[in-house]
Amino acid sequence: MHRQMCWLSKSDKDGEKILHLQTAPNQPWRPYTAFPQHAVPDYEIPGGSKGWATYQKLLKAGWSLIPSARANEFSSSEVISNPLK
Repeated sequence: MHRQMCWLSKSDKDGEKILHLQTAPNQPWRPYTAFPQHAVPDYEIPGGSKGWATYQKLLKAGWSLIPSARANEFSSSEVISNPLK
């Protein structure tokens, strides 16, 4: 099963990064909030990273973390066969 996550900007104008998930190689990266089956509530810490609690849960469940720069290299139509190579 393809289970990858990365930290990407919320928008082109905003530098704040939030957790994004990709569940299939041909799918675009989407914010963790688009996956209610995987997301958990954020910690109530002012200025805390959005998706940090979900990141911790998914990392323990075996999801792979992809560097943001690497995730941006690929369009949604390209396949990431092994992100660690």
